[in-house]
Amino acid sequence: MRPLAAAVTAFAAVLPVPVLLPAAAPAPTSSAVPSGHVYFWSGPNQMGAGGAWDYQPPGYREAAPRVKRQAHSFDSHASVTVYAISYQGGGGCLYRAIYPGDYSDNWEWAGKFDGVSNTDMGCDRG
Repeated sequence: MRPLAAAVTAFAAVLPVPVLLPAAAPAPTSSAVPSGHVYFWSGPNQMGAGGAWDYQPPGYREAAPRVKRQAHSFDSHASVTVYAISYQGGGGCLYRAIYPGDYSDNWEWAGKFDGVSNTDMGCDRG
């Protein structure tokens, strides 16, 4: 045996044998939504083409086309209540309060969602 190979073999013999454990599944995270934000998805179960659409208070933001009138799920990590806004024919509007920590994987407001604000914008509760 060559001297280097003999040294490597001898060194390897004194190393502890690694214990192989089955790989643990990654721990699920509560959400990838950053603190202070609300995410909306076009599909149920926080999924959908184009990924999440992000709202961070304050102010009003019109929903992106991929989630407008089709936000099938949302997750709020905002520290304040925000309001989903739905514009109705004739100039009226409705709001739905989204509280801090609120989420839905199959949101009943999916077909109404036009935008989101940190105020109810004078809309009627819907």
